[in-house]
Amino acid sequence: MITLHDNGVFLSSGRLHASAPLSAEEGRKRTLAWSILQAHSVSGDPEKLQIRFDAMASHDITYVGIIQQARASGMGAFPIPYALTNCHNSLCAVGGTINEDDHVFGLSAARKYGGIYVPANQSVIHSYAREQLAGCGKMILGSDSHTRYGALGTMAVGEGGPELCKQLLKNTWDVPYPKVALVYLTGAPRRGVGPHDVAIALVKATFESGFVNNCVLEFAGPGIAGLPIDYRNGVDVMTTETTCLSSIWETDEETRGFYKAHGRGEEYKELHPGEWAWYDKYIELDLSQIEPMIALPFHPSNAWTIREFLADAPDILAKVEADAQKRYPKAKINLAQKVRDGGVWADQGVIAGCAGGLFDNITEAADILRGGSCGDGYFTLDVYPTSVPVSLELTKIGAAADLLQSGAVIKPSFCGPCFGAGDVPAHNGLSLRHTTRNFPNREGSKPGEGQFAAVCLMDARSIAATALNGGNITPATEVEYQPVRRPYHFDKGVYEKRVYNGFGHPRPEEELILGPNITDWPKMQPLAENLLVELAAVLRDGVTTTDELIPSGETSSYRSNPLRLAEFTLSRREPEYVGRAKEIAKSEARRLAGDVPARLQALLDRCGADAAKTQFGSCVFANRPGDGSAREQAASCQKVLGGFANICYEFATKRYRSNCINWGILPFTLDEGAEFPYEAGDCVFVPHIRAAVAEGREDIPAKVLKADGGEGDILLHVRGLTAEEQEIILDGCLMNYYAKRTN
Repeated sequence: MITLHDNGVFLSSGRLHASAPLSAEEGRKRTLAWSILQAHSVSGDPEKLQIRFDAMASHDITYVGIIQQARASGMGAFPIPYALTNCHNSLCAVGGTINEDDHVFGLSAARKYGGIYVPANQSVIHSYAREQLAGCGKMILGSDSHTRYGALGTMAVGEGGPELCKQLLKNTWDVPYPKVALVYLTGAPRRGVGPHDVAIALVKATFESGFVNNCVLEFAGPGIAGLPIDYRNGVDVMTTETTCLSSIWETDEETRGFYKAHGRGEEYKELHPGEWAWYDKYIELDLSQIEPMIALPFHPSNAWTIREFLADAPDILAKVEADAQKRYPKAKINLAQKVRDGGVWADQGVIAGCAGGLFDNITEAADILRGGSCGDGYFTLDVYPTSVPVSLELTKIGAAADLLQSGAVIKPSFCGPCFGAGDVPAHNGLSLRHTTRNFPNREGSKPGEGQFAAVCLMDARSIAATALNGGNITPATEVEYQPVRRPYHFDKGVYEKRVYNGFGHPRPEEELILGPNITDWPKMQPLAENLLVELAAVLRDGVTTTDELIPSGETSSYRSNPLRLAEFTLSRREPEYVGRAKEIAKSEARRLAGDVPARLQALLDRCGADAAKTQFGSCVFANRPGDGSAREQAASCQKVLGGFANICYEFATKRYRSNCINWGILPFTLDEGAEFPYEAGDCVFVPHIRAAVAEGREDIPAKVLKADGGEGDILLHVRGLTAEEQEIILDGCLMNYYAKRTN
């Protein structure tokens, strides 16, 4: 089904070869990734890329903060097309006018700086980018981790807000040239097997080992030709969950058809790897062997075939229960009740967002449910098309009617179910979702209040088959139906009537409209000569997600107010963190005012440090932090609370590490196997840290001051900083870096 090969391979005439009439060094220059990345790099060094993107996209969780940063750094106009979409908190904000205030700010910014404003519920971010921004051979940067348009011949990257700010200021995205992994597709999927089944299988095969971490995935092979474009897009968007850096696919007449249907035929180019292209590693994926899949809590990689799951459901669910109970001791968890009457019964089905709400997914779900019923029991089915144009076409061809007649509910274009804002299941509910993630609490439950709900990822086809059986989990391959592929007709008038497109026509005379919740970033200090940090959270999980670092859902209502949002940092994972961090920050404020608290002075005396030259802040330890969302708030909230460092063995993603650096948080790592037996309240003293960063030293000795009076030595690393990243950390954050150079 899927075979991983941790060795290089050549590709020629669509076939794999162990050797070639040229060197691997020459062959690596013949990949699609090489040609696109080098065409967008301005560095002059093919190994050290400095990328300028063709377009950008943000949603309403992130665009206010990005524009505020860029505005404070001297931006006068958007230099490239920048789409501001409103698909995340559009239906869920709490706090009066704050949500619509952000939307008004977004439109005023698009008018002032020459941007593109997509009103609430018109489209989810990635649907709009596919429809209106993508182009073969182009590159797009988005402030969302699922920024992936490789199936359209577009290399796309999801990063934190500061990286978009750099582009707005006509600077570059800097990254070493990545490894490129070939995903070689063969065969054809069986009826009932959808793109989410393929994607979940791929994530299961690659995530835990980090096989493609920070690689570019390049899709090629004879299996591509038989895949409709929505199928390709559905697989491609989930490549984020493998922790790869970006993706790119071969293009063909199917790709041309997508661009032509959207009135943008000029954006099509035929893209194929050159003869004897060489890849650092490769994956063989036989589409004909993929079965309907189910990913259980709490990660898309925690996956089985539905057949395997149903055969052993009591034992598998017992393990999920045990894991959940360990995470959430206040909750009374009971998933065993789902196994009854010869099946496993779910309470909810959701088909939504950039992965699930695609036209082909929904039409095939309608094919399965046509003439059937979801039943009048506890099971419900909600469907969120990706955009108004998709909804309109579903209405015209009758697919929406088929779903509504079966008992499903059609909802607006909204990302809510993917991040815990909308369709929150009942306590102990089991929800089946064709969305991107099933991380802890991402469905919106509050385990601190004794709540628990479980999300399993499945393809829309198997969700529809389950709905047809009243919630009894059923793979779509076991349902008799005939899928009908329908041509898609895009109505461009929808966007022409509602989307504001001011690119190239800024109106600098217009004022930004700022509601009372939209505040500036607090002042941040440059890095001092020495650093003393106190551990405010110690997280021992194998991986810590950005959703745990800063929860999504209703907390994001405060996304435009850094201080209020920071109150939720680690709230569902380590509730004591915020209180600890604020107490540490109070001590640092007193130090800066010349009034060093007695406890801090005692710590400084233990390490022989001068209070005037030693910064004091909080620190988070996690084994492997930063999997998941690109939201910069996972780092900025720590900094707002006085955080100066993360310590870990490895950062789960480049984007989270970049977010830390851009907010002036030192990205310390430990050697693999090094012990870290310390707890919250223990401190780490890093002498001469400013000089170490300025000189590019990567091995940094430090001393641990334990709360019980014990001490120990520790070796920290800060590896691979660029010259610009060094300066950003020294200045305290990206905004300080730009402000210093502007002034």
